[in-house]
Amino acid sequence: MNPAFEILAALSFCHLLNDLMQSLIPAIYPILKENFQLDFAQIGLITFVLQLTGALLQPVIGFYSDRHPKPYALAMGMGFTLFGMILLSRAGSFGMVLAATSLVGLGSSVFHPESSRMARAASGGRHGFAQSFFQVGGNFGSALGPLLAAFIVLRHGQGSIVWFSLAALAAMALLVRVGSWYKGSGAMHAARRAASARHEAVSSRQIAVAIGILLLLLFSKFVYLASLGSYYTFYLISRFGLSVQSAQIHLFVFLGAVAAGTIIGGPVGDRIGRRQVILASILGVLPFTLALPYANLFWTRILTVIIGVVLASAFSVIVVYAQELMPGRVGMIAGLFFGVAFGISGIGAAALGELADGTSIFYVYQLCSYLPAIGILALWLPRVETLAPHSETVSPVVPELEPAAE
Repeated sequence: MNPAFEILAALSFCHLLNDLMQSLIPAIYPILKENFQLDFAQIGLITFVLQLTGALLQPVIGFYSDRHPKPYALAMGMGFTLFGMILLSRAGSFGMVLAATSLVGLGSSVFHPESSRMARAASGGRHGFAQSFFQVGGNFGSALGPLLAAFIVLRHGQGSIVWFSLAALAAMALLVRVGSWYKGSGAMHAARRAASARHEAVSSRQIAVAIGILLLLLFSKFVYLASLGSYYTFYLISRFGLSVQSAQIHLFVFLGAVAAGTIIGGPVGDRIGRRQVILASILGVLPFTLALPYANLFWTRILTVIIGVVLASAFSVIVVYAQELMPGRVGMIAGLFFGVAFGISGIGAAALGELADGTSIFYVYQLCSYLPAIGILALWLPRVETLAPHSETVSPVVPELEPAAE
């Protein structure tokens, strides 16, 4: 079976728009701080609300929708983001900012588990490819958010945020059509049946251990990526004396490598096995992370590209592996892992910032270089690829995004 590429493209583009709007909020902190005379504790509270609604609710929503799939939940969830963008552009108090942030986070908590489920349904059996293709849209969206904030919001003020509501409207229009496809494809009814499935060849204890290992691997991956995503420019400026502009170009190259790794990992996992890719991606990057703090500028450029590609290839594979480990729990697993990834990235960045203040940015990279060693735990993951049913995958019976008949 071939993937329904139009469905996957629509989901990936909507992922770009969703994560663009979500990443816009931290990017406009300077404007919010000035407009409302906020202190850093209040800025931290905005981040906490965004993480609470955008991360912790995801597995709850995924668990519910596994048993009660709703074809138009994605469009309705994006409606929360739409109202959040409008409210944020008109917010006249700190309380209204928190309310707007919670709406954006709630929209994101609906989007990730539901869109991951639909990407799997449209995969044509190429689950790793579909998950990678879907996720890379989010990578680009997260990178575009701060860039657009700099060119639009920082120049034209808080009121210009309302223009980003057009992105939410465009996403809603696409997601209504995706929901119609999902409703007419038969995948929704297959999802209900799969929710009661059990993996006969893997015990409950093995599943619990495997999920625990995967969460530790996510900790390793996302704390290390947070060290580069948040502090790489400061490291380059401090260690090599680069200008801010040059350091930002290096960061852009690294983020490009992360995007490349995201799209590469899934198809490779489909071909050679997900357990092997998880092991190679996390543990295999260890020699490069250990070398990075001691490399000159030339080798720092090379090493960070390698680290970005290899380490980023793991996430889509981890999500699909866990979904195959627990068939019928596609939404819950996607919500859990996207939520944990989002939360770990935020908490990790804050903790590493505190560590850098107390020691040095060089020490942060020395300490983080050992994190991929946690990847050795992947040796204890059970082999499940050949055991997972494909009951939630459908053939793309419609060539275009046409609404299905009621």
